[in-house]
Amino acid sequence: MDRQKSDVETTDGSSPLDFVSPEFPKKRVEELAAVQTELFDRLQEVSRNWLNRMQSETTLACDLSAKLTVARSIPETASAYQEWASRHIELASEDMKWLLTDNQKIFETGPRLLAEGWPTNGGGTRR
Repeated sequence: MDRQKSDVETTDGSSPLDFVSPEFPKKRVEELAAVQTELFDRLQEVSRNWLNRMQSETTLACDLSAKLTVARSIPETASAYQEWASRHIELASEDMKWLLTDNQKIFETGPRLLAEGWPTNGGGTRR
C-alpha cells in the first residue's frame, strides 16, 4: 500500500481525513470561528441569567427566614409562608420562560455551527 494514502478509505477513494486539506477555505474557518464565538457568548449569557435566578432564590429564602424569625403568631407565620410560596411560583414561571428562551437561542446557533463549520467533499455532500 502506498505510504501517501491513508489506511482507511471511503468507497469513492477519499480518505476521512481529506476534510483537513490545504484547499479548505480560510473563509470557512473564519465562519466557523464566528459561529463558535456566538455560541460561546450565548452560553455565557445563559449562565449569567441562571446565576441571577439563583441569587433571586437565595434572597427569597433569606427574606422568608427573616420574616419567620420575627413572626410572633401563627397568622404572621402563615402570611410569611404564603408570600414566599406566591413569589416562588412566580419565579418558577419565569424559570420556564427563561428555559425556553435560552434553549431556543442555543438551538438557533447549534445547527449553524454544523452547517457552516462542517466541510464537504467538494461535490456538495457531507462525509
